Amino acid sequence: MKNRSLKILSIGAIGMLTLAGCTAAEAETVGDGNSDNKDLTIAVFNGWDEGIAASELWKAILDEKGYNVELEYADVAPVYAGLSTGDYDVNLDVWLPNTHASYLEEYGDDITELAAWNTEAKNTIAVNADAPIDSLAELAENADLFGNTIVGIEPGAGLTEAVTNNSIPTYGLEDMDYQTSSTAAMLTELTAAEKSGENIAVTLWEPHWAYGSFDLKNLEDPEGTLGDAETIHAYGKKDFSTDFPQATEWLGGFELDLERLYSLETAMFVDYDGQDYGPIVAKWIEDNQEYVDSLTA
Repeated sequence: MKNRSLKILSIGAIGMLTLAGCTAAEAETVGDGNSDNKDLTIAVFNGWDEGIAASELWKAILDEKGYNVELEYADVAPVYAGLSTGDYDVNLDVWLPNTHASYLEEYGDDITELAAWNTEAKNTIAVNADAPIDSLAELAENADLFGNTIVGIEPGAGLTEAVTNNSIPTYGLEDMDYQTSSTAAMLTELTAAEKSGENIAVTLWEPHWAYGSFDLKNLEDPEGTLGDAETIHAYGKKDFSTDFPQATEWLGGFELDLERLYSLETAMFVDYDGQDYGPIVAKWIEDNQEYVDSLTA
């Protein structure tokens, strides 16, 4: 009986040591994201280059930490719907308080804020820097100098909504042809105008790499129809912090200022002509290693 008791005690002691060892190991791995679900989907807005850049950056960071990150591209409305149902895990390009206000009103109870990573964003109508006007208040009477056209982006974008509902009626621009199709089409028109030396008016936003590649100026908006400076946020599905506690902590400390963001966008979209951004982002990370390391410190 005595030997059996000793055997039971020994087994119990071994079990306690094993459990303690597992607990310690788990504590050591939390910092590497090993407590998280490894499969993570980042939803990316079609044509929103700051979001593409931030998403590619976090894909590279999280992949290096052992995650399996997928980027899925979609238009704005389907992304919000997908976040609300958990079909997507996170999006890094939520603009507040104006651009995406209607989407937050509809889906805000079913998604969760993770970070406000840039506070310098704004919507604009931009023209070539040598254009003869400086304000939206001057655009209507000089519409013929711009081919009587404003070149826009996607019809469903918040910027498009603001121009349609606010800027056009406020500044009497109803007689101008407001063309909306895609960001890519707008940039094609902007490139052609730059090469030909023609005036052009486009809907644009900062941050965007176009400001580093074209000689542009933002038209003043004295009536504030496009809103003040905005903040770019990361939002996740409602239970993101449960599935990804470590990623939640990392994203919660994410900040990326305009200067560093422009350098990443320039590397991806200006200096490189292709779609395989992995090697480009890897080189940018190497050149900005101290900053990148700080994001998961």
